[in-house]
Amino acid sequence: MRRTDGDTWDLATSVGATATMVAAARAVAARRPDSIVRDPFAEPLVQASGVDFFARLATGQLDFGSVGGDVKTGWMPEVFAVRAKFFDEFFVGAGSRGIRQIVIVAAGLDARSYRLAWPAATTVYEIDQPEVMEFKRQTLAAFGAVPTSELRSVGVDLRTDWPKALQQKGFDRRERTAWIAEGLLIGYLPNDAQSRLIDDVTALSARGSELAVDHLPGAAEPLGPKMAQITEQWRAHGFDSDIGDLTYGGYEQDVDASLAALGWDVQRYCLSDLFVAAGIEDPSPELTAGLTEEIRYVTAVRT
Repeated sequence: MRRTDGDTWDLATSVGATATMVAAARAVAARRPDSIVRDPFAEPLVQASGVDFFARLATGQLDFGSVGGDVKTGWMPEVFAVRAKFFDEFFVGAGSRGIRQIVIVAAGLDARSYRLAWPAATTVYEIDQPEVMEFKRQTLAAFGAVPTSELRSVGVDLRTDWPKALQQKGFDRRERTAWIAEGLLIGYLPNDAQSRLIDDVTALSARGSELAVDHLPGAAEPLGPKMAQITEQWRAHGFDSDIGDLTYGGYEQDVDASLAALGWDVQRYCLSDLFVAAGIEDPSPELTAGLTEEIRYVTAVRT
């Protein structure tokens, strides 16, 4: 489904289906005895999403390593687990440095507000499409899950005036904030919206605020054609959505360079660095090559 201005989605369609895909992979990773990420909520969220293919993956009825045919997808649980750990550890570090205001941009099916041990007096703001936020709230409530922080959901499209919606929920721009945008700045916003988002985060960040993102450099190959190949292989197993034509291109400046120009102190990492930080010293070549090899990871401090 080609992206259009003002398009919307739920967890079974368009960009929402990619959030469900990542949650399914995280559910598989979390179930393993030696898992580096704990997420008891990923599986029930995926099961409730209505995407039968991802539900079967999340519960183990299908295996990521066997549904891709010639296009390998067995890397997904490991890669998305190590990515989740990167952002989890970022929040742990920010909390240890006294930051108590958290913003999760494009929260999707992320359940950090429920699964992380937040310091006392922490407020977490989650931003995503209204339909996505309400689905997650209802599903986790039915599951008996309770937030481990003060959770404030902000249902708004990131292509609109989300800073106003965030501040209407009580966000205080005078306080230091820890922000993440996981799996968003890899092509899911058009150039102008991505630039505005970086500018807006900067404008809302008091000195000492921290940020973690992953992004696809402008010179990298777009993810869309590669995801289209995966989608085609998954059709044989009953997957009927197209997630291969959801990304934009043509970015004028890389995210890390934009942040540095706006006064952030930037640290850069690649996927291999994340594996080492997670205690996995020698990941297999399948995990550090292919679809995700060009994605870069950034932490930054507002100076």
